[in-house]
Amino acid sequence: MRASPLLTIVTFAFIAATVGCSTIPEQPATETVPVAAAPLVNDFPTRDRVEYVLNCVAQHGGLSYINQYACGCKIDKIAEKLSFSDYEAAKTFSYLKSTPGESGGVFRDPKQSKDLRAQLKEAEAYAEKSCFVK
Repeated sequence: MRASPLLTIVTFAFIAATVGCSTIPEQPATETVPVAAAPLVNDFPTRDRVEYVLNCVAQHGGLSYINQYACGCKIDKIAEKLSFSDYEAAKTFSYLKSTPGESGGVFRDPKQSKDLRAQLKEAEAYAEKSCFVK
């Protein structure tokens, strides 16, 4: 039995209308949020999160579900406390502070270096306390 052309046209029109309705994105509500009330942006790139987790897992005895979960939790907690740019600067200062002589002084001595390293140390302590089951 053959379908009538009118039924075919109505079927295609129904399908087109249904698909068209389901692909139209919903418009978000436009509320103004005061800049002072905006939360700290969790802007850590995925690549850096993965690198952190892999290094953390290696430092805590190798790959296991518990270590993987705890290390993922740890970088999330650090991201709550520091922006990525501050984290990156603090890590750089931390790595290079042991450079001997005047060359290392650029990384050891500035107030910014000391402040960022202290913030990173506090964030890591907070993360360690929050994420690892003792």
